[in-house]
Amino acid sequence: MTEPLLRAIDVSKDFAFSRSLLDVVRSKPAKAVHALNGVSLDVKRGETLGIVGESGCGKSTLARCLVRLHECDGGRVVFNGTDISKLSGADRRAFNARVQMIFQDPYSSLNPRMTVRQILSEALRVHKMRPADQIDARVAELLDLVRLPQDAADRHPHAFSGGQRQRIGIARALAVEPEVLVADELVSALDVSVQAQVVNLLLELQDRLSLTVVFVAHDLRLVRHISHRVAVMYLGKVVEVAPTEALFSNPRHPYTQALLAAAPEVDPTRRTRRVAAKGELPSPIDLPTGCLFHTRCPHAFDRCQSDVPPLTSRGPGHIAACHLLQPEPLT
Repeated sequence: MTEPLLRAIDVSKDFAFSRSLLDVVRSKPAKAVHALNGVSLDVKRGETLGIVGESGCGKSTLARCLVRLHECDGGRVVFNGTDISKLSGADRRAFNARVQMIFQDPYSSLNPRMTVRQILSEALRVHKMRPADQIDARVAELLDLVRLPQDAADRHPHAFSGGQRQRIGIARALAVEPEVLVADELVSALDVSVQAQVVNLLLELQDRLSLTVVFVAHDLRLVRHISHRVAVMYLGKVVEVAPTEALFSNPRHPYTQALLAAAPEVDPTRRTRRVAAKGELPSPIDLPTGCLFHTRCPHAFDRCQSDVPPLTSRGPGHIAACHLLQPEPLT
């Protein structure tokens, strides 16, 4: 079996609140948001892995851990067999070039004081991708790659629409010739009419440049269109991973079933009145014991409140963490 290109192994990440003077005097322990709670995930070379879940489930935090914008509090991220937390100096810069992130907001992720040429040239120069006399030619290639006109090079980001700015963000990521793109809510800030253009561009670039893509999104229809496999997250844990069509046609975890049931349907004959999940999302500061979903699961029983279900096989390439189903042997 081919070794995964990128792996998260039992990754955890907390964000602590600062304690007030009164808390210190009363010896109250510091509180923290438990953003990631033992995430394990493999990304195969050349695939698009979609990551979905409700707002606050830890998708973006995981994305930032994968590119080492956040350091893991526990567990590790492994790229091409190497623990990225051990990288420093030239090795760290090489990793930064090979695994690039495209951010959600194209309005704040670009320096408003720099022209597009300066933005792209900076990446080329810092990572020494081209000799100085070839940088302008490479900038022209990158603009062509993301289908922007050549005169865009000498304009500032404010002169572009949201979709065009996101194309500039993609061009900046591609400037260093990465192997992996981590796209965090790539099109959620864009108009619906523009989303399809940007997603189709990403698919075309993936095929043309042999890219591996981690696609973080909350739009299930978009994830189904773009992904080879899908991972579902709930309260900082992965609860199900499966090939895309297997997950959408036969979801095994009750939370995945709830997500799909809650997705809006255009066809009125396919709409359902069934309650997808009861109650409110628990606080990430005070997590439930046992299965994190048991407080909202319509099928929960006693074991769910005490035992954490492991990810086990539910079919070819399909794993889920639930006590309800009899595990199949892992192959």
